[in-house]
Amino acid sequence: MAGAESMKPNLDSLKTEIEQYLEESGVAVFYGHSRMLESTSSVYWDCEKYPDYRLFIKAARTAGAQVIVFHQREFTSEQVTDAIERLSDCNLPRNESGVLERRLNALRMYDGFICVIELSFDHQSRVFIFDLHTEWHDEYMDIMDEIHMLDAEAEDDNDPPMSGYFSKN
Repeated sequence: MAGAESMKPNLDSLKTEIEQYLEESGVAVFYGHSRMLESTSSVYWDCEKYPDYRLFIKAARTAGAQVIVFHQREFTSEQVTDAIERLSDCNLPRNESGVLERRLNALRMYDGFICVIELSFDHQSRVFIFDLHTEWHDEYMDIMDEIHMLDAEAEDDNDPPMSGYFSKN
């Protein structure tokens, strides 16, 4: 894991900057929920190569968008607590669960920080999405993926054999 300072981008100030830019650009802002899972016809902006939100907003304006949906997600220490509870249900060896738990607890320092900013607009039956997130939120999501996989493996191990369901014909 990188040093704490390099993993602490301030999306809080970027949020304010984006809101101000949207207001100046004449686009109506609708504060809504995340639209990432809304439809299969979503198109995602390449935030790694083009992280400048101004380019996304310019593309939206050029496409004729008059409304941009603005979503932000704040990280809470309760998310860490919930993840640790899920981890304890996985019945991992103590040293393995301890490593994941330490990684999770290190993320508590970001309690109250904005971890995701999402902008989106509709155009020709598609949702265009700008999704910017912090490195430390990516770390959290990676750990959650690990826990989910461990949880699924544990469930598979607990499933009784399905005898009698397969025909030998």
